[in-house]
Amino acid sequence: MFTCTGYAAAGADTALAPFTFQRRDPGPTDVAIDILYCGVCHSDLHTVRGEWGNTLYPSVPGHEIVGRVTAVGSAVTRFRVGDVAAVGCMVDSCRTCPSCREGLEQYCDNGFVGTYNGPDRKSGGHTFGGYADAIVVDHDFVLKVPETLDLAAAAPLLCAGITTWSPLRHWKAGPGKKVGIVGLGGLGHMGVKLAHALGAHVVLFTTSKSKVADGKRLGADEVVLSTDPEAMKAHAESFDLIVDAVAADHDIDAYLGLVKRDGTLVQVGAPEKPLSVGAFSVIWKRRSFAGSLIGGIAETQEMLDFCGTHGITSDIEIIPIQRIEEAYARMLKSDVKYRFVIDMASLKAA
Repeated sequence: MFTCTGYAAAGADTALAPFTFQRRDPGPTDVAIDILYCGVCHSDLHTVRGEWGNTLYPSVPGHEIVGRVTAVGSAVTRFRVGDVAAVGCMVDSCRTCPSCREGLEQYCDNGFVGTYNGPDRKSGGHTFGGYADAIVVDHDFVLKVPETLDLAAAAPLLCAGITTWSPLRHWKAGPGKKVGIVGLGGLGHMGVKLAHALGAHVVLFTTSKSKVADGKRLGADEVVLSTDPEAMKAHAESFDLIVDAVAADHDIDAYLGLVKRDGTLVQVGAPEKPLSVGAFSVIWKRRSFAGSLIGGIAETQEMLDFCGTHGITSDIEIIPIQRIEEAYARMLKSDVKYRFVIDMASLKAA
């Protein structure tokens, strides 16, 4: 075991603060990584505040991790000391169920092990995430980052990127397809960039006039104010696919009405309250209302390689770890374009 420094929440009503804990020494199949950058996901905030009701304290969040390899186990062949490596939302799964065997570890029938707040099957206790100076992960769950990418801006690809890439790929977004992205935040801005790079005709839906120009800058062919009934009506029954990245309560039926026959609306945003869907919104035109959860390891590597080829990263604001509570407060007000990333060099001051 070796000692790590991180930032942790001791309880739902306490601020994150410096925290010392133990990581396992790398075993034969492990990769040890010094963390350079870690993205800040809304899931981090939900977890440390206990809003999902399953938080294990002390909680060290963070699952958008980019760093450099410092040690590899004897059975590791894909990574060498000095390589840039990344870790996303999961660090293990059962590996034997049908989902795992198909490379869909995120849907593991026995539950994947989260990078934080999951059962640590090797060291006992629960997993600690990327708001820390180092991490040790089984090589099967470590990813390669193209070194052509800005490493800080690549960190959010490990969650925001793959969360939007997976439905775009599964429902075959590409040339000749009309794709809608609902919401321009951490997830939505990646959805616009990726759908555009895949060759789809991209329409961004937003409630904010201030985001119209930014949506077009990011790659949207059109931007529609969802508060404008006539603008919404102009797109009725025309979309092959809509990816909904909104995490607040909103009218799903309004967007289902924009989907063409046999088209799909995929929910990736996770509102706190259940969403209501009218039966005729899906019965009419044989539409599908679906959901999607991150992506498997192979799919995540595919996304990273695609981003490397096309020069795609997140729009970020870099912060020191000491400002994490300020970042959470701003995130709740959507006061970031479009993802906070922690520079882990700031941990030395802790």
